[in-house]
Amino acid sequence: MPIIVDLDVQLARRRMSVGEFAEAVGITPANIAVLKNGRAKAVRFTTLDAICRVLECQPGDVLRWVPETPPNDGPATPS
Repeated sequence: MPIIVDLDVQLARRRMSVGEFAEAVGITPANIAVLKNGRAKAVRFTTLDAICRVLECQPGDVLRWVPETPPNDGPATPS
């Protein structure tokens, strides 16, 4: 998936545990794990707002887009 969630980076910068963060945001540690591991299919704006409020950051500090690399089918053959 080309959307990367950098919660680990932000939590480490603030020396905050997942449990503390989950409680402050108001979601379960299991849902934090889903976000951190890139398994989330969607994030509500209210959740993103709470994440940014707790971490005192912008959405771009938590989420970033990385383009997918095309599959490598081997060397191109001349026509």
